[in-house]
Amino acid sequence: MTREAFLMRSTLAAGAAYGAMSATGLISSALAESGGGDVDILNFALTLEHLETEFYTQGVKRVKGLSKEESDLAKRLRDDEAEHVDALTATIKDLGGKPGAKPTFQFGGAFGNRTAFLKTANVLEDTGVSAYNGAAPMIESVDVLAAAGGIVQIEGRHAALIRLVRNKPPAPLAFDKASEMEEILKAVKPFIRA
Repeated sequence: MTREAFLMRSTLAAGAAYGAMSATGLISSALAESGGGDVDILNFALTLEHLETEFYTQGVKRVKGLSKEESDLAKRLRDDEAEHVDALTATIKDLGGKPGAKPTFQFGGAFGNRTAFLKTANVLEDTGVSAYNGAAPMIESVDVLAAAGGIVQIEGRHAALIRLVRNKPPAPLAFDKASEMEEILKAVKPFIRA
């Protein structure tokens, strides 16, 4: 087993175990409160999770030149993102809200080759982390905040793993960036068709 394979497997295993423990219980016990604040934030997060799920779903099928380890990683990330979609959808419903519809996505040249795919994956994962970080201060329910915290940690691990595969530093900064909605929209708008 290569060092890269060991790091990927151990990090994914730890992340999956932690994510399942921290997010699932908190999400299922999220407060059933009225008001659009948390629901709106969760719907925004849901759109980003749909984007990532669709990106990895298509990427696994279309990208040529991925190693077996890279393909396995992409499948694992796809599955994690799909779980995030399910958890966010359930939480929005538990809060009395209506989950937003899944948009149609376009990924341009992101699937043209391994390099383009991994670079786009890095952008999407970083965007997800900064979106959760930016939204955290606006979340009213401590249960929803804790659940979002469980998801953002997994997103951060995803970003680190993609960076490792790209031979980039897994944590290039001492602190993660928190982005505002406008920054996130600018980053993901090219991928959203409708």
